Amino acid sequence: MNQDIKNLIIDYVKKEYLEEDAEQEVNETTPLISSGIVDSFSMVSLKTFLEKKFNIKIPDEKATPEAFDSVNNIINLLKEFNVT
Repeated sequence: MNQDIKNLIIDYVKKEYLEEDAEQEVNETTPLISSGIVDSFSMVSLKTFLEKKFNIKIPDEKATPEAFDSVNNIINLLKEFNVT
């Protein structure tokens, strides 16, 4: 797993979706959607961020809550687009 990609996603989630003083820790296995960190609207912006960052197009049928529920899941999704 590419550490840079992992850190990039974690940093984005922390910056975009957590309050600055939030005590919540985010790592590669933290549930993002099922814990409420990322909601459906935020998931769309995260998908857009990934598409722009890696110059890919993630089809809507691949952009499921399960696919975005942890950094590890997102990385597995990105591997399908040869982003590693």
